[in-house]
Amino acid sequence: MLRLRYTSWDGTQRIRLDPEKVFEQFADALSATDDVRQALEWMMRQGMELPDGQLMGLDDLLQALREQLEQREQSVNVDSALDEPQSQLDDILRRERDTLTELEEPGDAGAEMREKKAFLGDLPSRLSEAIERLAQSYSFENEEAERDFRDLFDRLDDIRKVEDLQQRWGDRLQGEESLNFDQALELAAELEALMALQRALMRGDFEGIDPSQLGELLGPQAAQDFSALKQAMSMLVDAGFLTQREGRLELSAKGIRRIGQLALRDIYQALLRDRPGAHETRRVGAAEVMPEGVRPHEPGDALDLALVPTLMNAVRRQPGAKLAMEPRDFEVHESRQHSTASTVLLLDMSWSMSWEGRFAAAKKVALALESLIRTRYPRDFFGIVGFYTRAVELRAQDLPEASWNMGDPFTNLQDALRMGSDLLRRHPSRNQHLIVVTDGQPTAYFADGGLHCEWPLSFGGVSRRAAQETLREVERVTKKGITINTFMLDDSVGLRAFVEKMTRINKGRALYSRPDRLGEYLLVDYLGRKRKKV
Repeated sequence: MLRLRYTSWDGTQRIRLDPEKVFEQFADALSATDDVRQALEWMMRQGMELPDGQLMGLDDLLQALREQLEQREQSVNVDSALDEPQSQLDDILRRERDTLTELEEPGDAGAEMREKKAFLGDLPSRLSEAIERLAQSYSFENEEAERDFRDLFDRLDDIRKVEDLQQRWGDRLQGEESLNFDQALELAAELEALMALQRALMRGDFEGIDPSQLGELLGPQAAQDFSALKQAMSMLVDAGFLTQREGRLELSAKGIRRIGQLALRDIYQALLRDRPGAHETRRVGAAEVMPEGVRPHEPGDALDLALVPTLMNAVRRQPGAKLAMEPRDFEVHESRQHSTASTVLLLDMSWSMSWEGRFAAAKKVALALESLIRTRYPRDFFGIVGFYTRAVELRAQDLPEASWNMGDPFTNLQDALRMGSDLLRRHPSRNQHLIVVTDGQPTAYFADGGLHCEWPLSFGGVSRRAAQETLREVERVTKKGITINTFMLDDSVGLRAFVEKMTRINKGRALYSRPDRLGEYLLVDYLGRKRKKV
């Protein structure tokens, strides 16, 4: 289970964390994936752009660490780091050999001393191995040399560390400054800490990183940003945007609503026009009387008479006579007409939608429309159908974590149209619309009680039977009075030709849109339809 703690702002932190701003960053990351945990990991790695400044992510810390390593590689070398202990051993062996020479006797009596000399002459070239062999197999004759050797032996572990440093880093450490033994030993410890930190950062292991050690190695800003980064995840849970269920982080209802609001806000901000108002018309629909305004009655208007202005018109027309009203005297209250609509978004979830950010853009549009209709047009119905090899209904709570489907690469628009029209049948209204967002023509269909998939005849070509069956479904949908508007995210000749056939049958509209403009086009299209006479 994730256990994190965060502290309140006390003025010492470089960046002040705000749950709303942190969640905005998380929502951006979630738009590109279908997993809350993965979105969090991406946000942790990339850092956050907050009002107080840029918060370093794990990748930024990793880059800073690599720069520290590179700086050391270019500034120091350890070529002579073992010269000091090696000289100490050489001096010990010289004194021991001098003593052996003094004790050596002619003939067989001097055999032992000669064997000891031979042993000393056959020591390994690696310093640590030579010291270890002496300690295990040699008895010194020179007491002073023996005492100095014991001191050297006590440093054997440190000597091994410096040897490993030379072996692992010697070719990379090519700076001008030559480190002595003690300096090399400190560098070995520092590099070991840096490498352990690098492994932890690469894994995203927050528990395996000590902020104080991070500060010592990379500076206080890195330590502060890491602590803030660690607190951000806990903050999302405590603010109610995320919840833990069976050890797994999930979006809460509050988080789902907020993602829709953010998507709608982003699209509105991108519109190169004034913010659209509520959908209003003075034509057909349930009216809300506006008593502050009146106007002459026109044929077809509801008879919401403004009594006093109507009577005054009659009096002014025939003053002093018996009151006789005529239609031309009628004044009616101004009214704001509200029409209802039922809309289903058919969202292509095939593998190709992962290209060029297409699905992320389409998902943001779906979230924005759902939020718009739920908050501003609660009487309208809005449904979502995703389609790949087959169609599936998507609930609002499923949408933030929805993603394109690589395992089912075909495109079954026929099934999506069928499911979309069924949803509209269950939510009847005078205005029924299907909005198709796709980047390819159909390659799958249902017929004779079974699912059929067929690859196009060539790249960008036509899957003839799939296209035919889909157009038959378009005809059935059209007979039900449902309008189909299509937003194409690819302008290939094959897709345009197929969508033109759909448009001729249904009399709807088709528009090519780039992923980064899809939200603007679709939102304006939806609001525009709400303003038209129906």
